[in-house]
Amino acid sequence: MIRRAAESDFQAILSLIDSGRRIMRESGNPGQWPEGKPEPEKIRKDIENGNSWIVEENGVPAATFAFIAGPDPTYARIDGGAWLNEEPYYVIHRIARSQSARGVFRTVMDWCFARTCNIRIDTHKDNAIMRHCLESYGFRYCGIIYLENGDERLAYQLFREK
Repeated sequence: MIRRAAESDFQAILSLIDSGRRIMRESGNPGQWPEGKPEPEKIRKDIENGNSWIVEENGVPAATFAFIAGPDPTYARIDGGAWLNEEPYYVIHRIARSQSARGVFRTVMDWCFARTCNIRIDTHKDNAIMRHCLESYGFRYCGIIYLENGDERLAYQLFREK
């Protein structure tokens, strides 16, 4: 089950982010999400704006993600490629799961694509797990985008005809 996150989910989301950070470190991705990132204020803002979602397994939060209508300012510039289109899109950010959860990526993507046909997402170059998930699901690599702090991220997009 996927449901909108509430303020009461804040600590559970932070725990899921910590779990995601551990998974990244264990898989050879030491640079993404250093301690304190993503910022708790961003998580709160996602919740307040209705953009934060929880994936539950047996009533327990197993994953979290932000699903946000574009445009995303960090996607305005893309180097080394181009977006597939300039149609309205949604962005998925801050996706994380508990270490015991499995199949979460496909569950999240299926849910998101039931709501839109155009999604953009980015990840760190060392995030082999996410890159594999994106490519296996059908996302296409589009180029490099830059976060607000200037860090590079690999940008992907998937557009499905209506």
